[in-house]
Amino acid sequence: MATISLKLPDPLALRLAETARSRRTSKSAIVRDALDAYLSASEPHPEGSALAFAADVKGVLAGPPDLSCNKEHMRGFGR
Repeated sequence: MATISLKLPDPLALRLAETARSRRTSKSAIVRDALDAYLSASEPHPEGSALAFAADVKGVLAGPPDLSCNKEHMRGFGR
């Protein structure tokens, strides 16, 4: 396992120490978990776009194919 060093502002260091104490774990374990969660969340989705992610439900609803861009469909809406 690699070792790194980092500087924390005093308020953040205090919060980290209090959290470690309340969870009865090490500060290193909390930092590792937080860093892993942050890096996992910032990775691009493996399928790519939202359309690729929802490909299995694309087109399952009936309706005009140009509903989102044809102003004719909005005539009288909201009156």
